[in-house]
Amino acid sequence: MNYIPPLSELIDAFARLPGIGQKTAARLAFHILKMPDSYAKSFADALINAKKNITYCQTCKNLTDVSPCAICSGHKRDRSIICVVESPKDVLAIEKTGDFHGLYHVLHGVISPMDNIGPDDIYLQELVSRITPEVKEVIAATNLTVEGEATAIYISRLLSPLGVKVTRIAQGIPVGGDLEFADEITLSKSLEARREI
Repeated sequence: MNYIPPLSELIDAFARLPGIGQKTAARLAFHILKMPDSYAKSFADALINAKKNITYCQTCKNLTDVSPCAICSGHKRDRSIICVVESPKDVLAIEKTGDFHGLYHVLHGVISPMDNIGPDDIYLQELVSRITPEVKEVIAATNLTVEGEATAIYISRLLSPLGVKVTRIAQGIPVGGDLEFADEITLSKSLEARREI
């Protein structure tokens, strides 16, 4: 359908978001147009503010507006254990359980030769630099996919010579599933039943 240029541009912008098709993009665009100007402005301001002020924590690579982030600088966190996850969404999922009190390290991806993503393309060397005598355990909490498993094994081989115990989350998470969609109880049980790799 031929929309006027400003509307077409808005629909195209929404359609670039993951999981948003043309029909949903059009529905969102028309919804925004029906809203008061103040809502559209606050929506645009929130987007700009997020892009401007959110960055990666210098320590764990999680999203933050201050660095180091609140988790890394928290005095009540157990600094002897680091949970390695694929994305910031996974940190939020695990934090929702309320059962993990250690630190995190966000890889921002997994090793995936099919997608030309190697160990140097994710934050693995930054993880290695965080291994101090204080760190006793690293939990490989990557998703239970082929790429997630390969990344967990790589982490184990990378860190084992440094004398740190590397464990894997238990199979409570469905194979092929993402951590962000798991419920709190399943995630909690997966953390409790982790095993050494």
